[in-house]
Amino acid sequence: MHMPHEPTPEESLGQGPSHREPIRLLDPHTVNQIAAGEVVERPAAVVKELVENALDAGARAVTVLLEDFGRSLVSVEDDGHGMSRASLEAALGRHATSKIRSVSDLGRVATYGFRGEALPSIASVSRWAIESAEPGTARWRVEGEAGETQSAGPAAGPAGTKVEVADLFFNTPARLKFLKSDATELNNAVEAVARLAIARPEVRFRVAHGGAEVLFAPGTGSVEDAAAGTAGQDAARGLVPVDGYNGSARVIGLVSPPHFTKPTRSLQWFSVNGRPVRSRLLTAALDTAYRSLTPERRYPLVLLDVRLDPSTVDVNVSPTKSEVKFQNERGVFDAVRRAVSEALLAQGMVPRVEAVELADRALASARSLPGSEAWHLPAPTPTGPGALRAAVYAQAPLEEGAHPLPAHEPDPSLPEFLHGLRVIGQMEDTFILAENWQGLLLIDQHVAHERILYERLLETRGSGAVETQKLLEPETLHLEKRAAGLFLERLDDLRAIGFEIEPFGGESFLVRAVPALWRGARPMELLQDIADAVEEGDKGPLRQARDDVFILASCKMAIKANDRLAYAEMVQLLSDLGRTTNPYLCPHGRPITIVMPKAGIYRRFHRNPEPVSPPVAES
Repeated sequence: MHMPHEPTPEESLGQGPSHREPIRLLDPHTVNQIAAGEVVERPAAVVKELVENALDAGARAVTVLLEDFGRSLVSVEDDGHGMSRASLEAALGRHATSKIRSVSDLGRVATYGFRGEALPSIASVSRWAIESAEPGTARWRVEGEAGETQSAGPAAGPAGTKVEVADLFFNTPARLKFLKSDATELNNAVEAVARLAIARPEVRFRVAHGGAEVLFAPGTGSVEDAAAGTAGQDAARGLVPVDGYNGSARVIGLVSPPHFTKPTRSLQWFSVNGRPVRSRLLTAALDTAYRSLTPERRYPLVLLDVRLDPSTVDVNVSPTKSEVKFQNERGVFDAVRRAVSEALLAQGMVPRVEAVELADRALASARSLPGSEAWHLPAPTPTGPGALRAAVYAQAPLEEGAHPLPAHEPDPSLPEFLHGLRVIGQMEDTFILAENWQGLLLIDQHVAHERILYERLLETRGSGAVETQKLLEPETLHLEKRAAGLFLERLDDLRAIGFEIEPFGGESFLVRAVPALWRGARPMELLQDIADAVEEGDKGPLRQARDDVFILASCKMAIKANDRLAYAEMVQLLSDLGRTTNPYLCPHGRPITIVMPKAGIYRRFHRNPEPVSPPVAES
């Protein structure tokens, strides 16, 4: 009786069989399946490849229809120059392309596709149909599945091409397990078109899912119009136009002003000669342009196209063609940095030294008026000791005769952090200086407030309904089309922390009440930030756990670095911090408080340290 072959240890480790197998050519079906694994990993990849083919065919209008988030159907129709019957049948062959003829053409590729892999790879993992016609010729239709043609014949229709991809991965069900949530897959597919619409604003794009339109770019040639149709009216409004050339590359597009930022890079879209790409070089150039203008971990919106000689760009880097290499990296880096910086400067968004000085002087004058906070700033001069004294005093809001916190008396019921606590002042409008019985404390005001808010939210968990504050008039939150579906999945978490919010049709949500805990803050901005964060889908900073929403909400609503605090505000902040479960670490694990022990300070000044011990309550 034939016994099945038992794998050897080497085989189990992937080292191959113990006997050598002959080398053989793989059959075309297997080759296409392997290629599909590189090129077609999800519905969005199918959309991207087919829309790029349409653009290469000279399309001025592209329509994308999706069903079941792209799993059941991806249909892409264009009005390009189409294909003849012979070209259509040849297009299904592996490495069949009209875009290059020899390896020398790779050095000057000006089209999106050029390998001839997309169509056969897609066809190998789906049921498909393609129909096409050149101007003035009859339309021809070819149908098949799993890479095999099953029927062909004439069809009615205009010039152009229509590709229908149905039942994606029907013959490779294991691939379906690696797809993300429905909303994430739809968002990825829509974003693939949105990126191309920004890069090609002269082309009209329409995307519909289940009969509902989810994207429309009018094809007017205006990047602003394309941005409004893809990223949303709110995101596009107020963007700064960019158009610069440094001799190496031209950079055109739109960027947001420094005050309009997102918590993720999800709306930072780059293209090179109209090809959407992801590039660390371009991202680094952008970060350099915005350095010191935006808060930490906040990112501007970016829709930029870098245009340069195709022979100086290598697009044959990855199977998805989403990465490029530049021959002159320094020149491209400088082009992006300079174009963005000059655009912001032209709009008055990058303050000059003179403007900063005038603002400082105006602030100092305002502080010296009767009724202002009792910091009594001397009137500074542009240079000299007056300006120095003003800067020092502005950061030292310690009133004469200031005392420790009211809770400084020895009290065993108080946390150790509050024993003998006294606020000294504020440094860089970011850190609070204080002392307690242990030594000198340096407290990051933002993460301190974040810890306080987070623990207050945790107190509401499991304790019944959260106290809410009704809005006088309900407010409407308008989201980008890609984010609305994912945001909908977080409504229960938001209701748990005090938001009364409900869908309001399309991509809008109606907000009727906000958490009473944050009365006076700007909860609508928090909701927008949460929407931006979940836009990354399963990879984003929010997961299903409610604590993740609590942490993000606390971070967004906390006071920020560079917020100047009054003395009473600092006292209250540290008093609240001292009563948290952990006044030394924020919910993210970052340090809140750094302690310099008194003994160490004495030693640094070569003094004998005085005995330090916590105060003891008198009996």
